[in-house]
Amino acid sequence: MHGTPQNGHHNGQPGDKAQTGRHSAPLAGFTVGVTAARRADELGALLQRRGATVLHAPALRIVPLADDSELLSATKELIDHAPDVVVATTAIGFRGWVEAADGWGFGEALLECLRGVELLARGPKVKGAIRAAGLTEEWSPSSESMAEVLDRLLAEGVEGRRIALQLHGEPLPGFVESLRAGGAQVVGVPVYRWMPPEDLAPVDRLLDATVARAVDALTFTSAPAAASFLARAEDRGMSAELFEALRHDVLSACVGPVTALPLQDRGVETVQPERFRLGPLVQVLCHELPARARTLPVAGHRVEIRGHAVLVDDELRPVPPAGMSLLRALARRPGWVVSRAELLRALPGTGRDEHAVETAMARLRTALGAPKLVQTVVKRGYRLALDPAAGSAAGSKYAD
Repeated sequence: MHGTPQNGHHNGQPGDKAQTGRHSAPLAGFTVGVTAARRADELGALLQRRGATVLHAPALRIVPLADDSELLSATKELIDHAPDVVVATTAIGFRGWVEAADGWGFGEALLECLRGVELLARGPKVKGAIRAAGLTEEWSPSSESMAEVLDRLLAEGVEGRRIALQLHGEPLPGFVESLRAGGAQVVGVPVYRWMPPEDLAPVDRLLDATVARAVDALTFTSAPAAASFLARAEDRGMSAELFEALRHDVLSACVGPVTALPLQDRGVETVQPERFRLGPLVQVLCHELPARARTLPVAGHRVEIRGHAVLVDDELRPVPPAGMSLLRALARRPGWVVSRAELLRALPGTGRDEHAVETAMARLRTALGAPKLVQTVVKRGYRLALDPAAGSAAGSKYAD
């Protein structure tokens, strides 16, 4: 993964002092794309706290509740024909629903309706939102799992029952189908719906950065965001390039299996935390990205090549994009001499002057802080000064 995002389109510069020094943060030197619209600031802050450079591009937007005619229609229907059960799935969605109903003049009627039904809360945050509205939930699963909610409903028996389900932008595979198969009438309450973002420029920048390998990982926190990101690539005629990057170089990290479906359906492998939360998602990246970095013993130093920086003996050394391009070209064949002509081809741009290699190499050596890591081989090119004991295969290459 090469380069860095253009200045002005990411939070945190690779060279920030907070990211330098010994015992660097686990994500220092890596660039992570965030596609979330909701809670993006929270996710970005978690990533930055662990040293990452963040490139944010919301891949969708949420339809304002007050403008949502579908939600208004569903709310009126429930007030006129109260259901037997209401399942509340997210705190922000439940609060938004009550606030929107209040704005339409139906707030008290909705609350009165909900007081008379079996109200189930998916987890503690939703439970808090229900109680803040002056209501009391009948039950909430300890696992925060919709599967446990479904099990309870089916165990009670749903034949002939009318069940309202607060939808939250994510598909719920099998949930509605299972209830209907059990004889229930299911009413969906579309508390917020996804639309493409009004400003596509950030998404386009993130797509370009992904294809250019200027990001090391992308995070997805909803299936609609993943689908929207892929759809934009298709609109721009760059699906093949995007999938090439995602299948081989750029890590796709999803908050859970439902979010991963649009990617996995296209043959993109994903990583996911065991608990479907932002904190565990960041922890997965803290494990996966350093594990994927190239580490080499060079001139008596431990050199770890990250997205836009290099760890030299655990000290983070930010490197300019041209220098990273040269270093990766040298690291592909550690210990072998790489010609100036080949290194020139590796540099960003299409210049023909090999002097550009010498200039970029001088800056690379300065950035690394250990000039002897890269050796000049007179009239031939450059090579990494790989330690002879680096292994049999590498050792044979080292004996140039």
